Amino acid sequence: MPELPEVETIKNELIPHVAGRLIIGVVVDDDRLVRPYSIGEFCHKLLGQRVTRLSRRGKYLMFHLSSSNVLIAHLRMTGSLVINSTGDEAHTRAVLQLDNGDQLAFVDRRRLGVMWLAKNEDEVAAKLGAEPLTAEFTAEVLAKKLQCRQAPIKAVLLDQAVVAGIGNMYADEALFAARIHPLKKAGDLPSREIEKLYKVIVNVLQSAIENKGASVDTYKRPSGEQGTAHYEFNVAHRRGETCHVCGTAIERIAIRNRGSYFCPNCQKL
Repeated sequence: MPELPEVETIKNELIPHVAGRLIIGVVVDDDRLVRPYSIGEFCHKLLGQRVTRLSRRGKYLMFHLSSSNVLIAHLRMTGSLVINSTGDEAHTRAVLQLDNGDQLAFVDRRRLGVMWLAKNEDEVAAKLGAEPLTAEFTAEVLAKKLQCRQAPIKAVLLDQAVVAGIGNMYADEALFAARIHPLKKAGDLPSREIEKLYKVIVNVLQSAIENKGASVDTYKRPSGEQGTAHYEFNVAHRRGETCHVCGTAIERIAIRNRGSYFCPNCQKL
């Protein structure tokens, strides 16, 4: 699933193509994609709107429109937003035609992604926690969110009401960088570990954005190119490979039905 670095990369690379452009055509081929309107209403309300700016909230991508409405996209497991796609037409669920001649396609093999047309972003994203790359996210904020939580720290980091945008891959990478076992109870972390975790969350996400996201499965950038952040992974998706720090084999366990990768030597429970 595209996480914060992937969605941030998509936003940044779409801005030159989409910001300031007029939507002159809308085609939607899947009524499960759009909410809360029917396909006809959705297309009618988008047609003729100008995209004034793009923003991101957690894993949500926001297209702010001249009508003051917001088109909000969540790519879920396999969604991509591609400019002028020349392939994968079989999995294209929607296309926006822009007045500069570009076409923005929503491509989604598993058809799990969603697009909302909302009055404001809070209609969809109001319950999200702090943005980890902003001043609102501090070690103190993280400590308050973890306080008294008896769930494994890995599961808590995946709770979007705790920190917005962190998913499976970057939770694993952050916990490795902080040398914290993913099964450790969130409420048991001492202040020094929380401070370390706060710092590495920011560093891991920033590094992944610099590397244009991680293409471990279906993620691709709007150009169709892959990201390279996965080449820097220490544990995520590396089961059986050796730890870069100590040489121990990376293990994978299930936590709340999510695969979690860690080094049993560097991240002792």
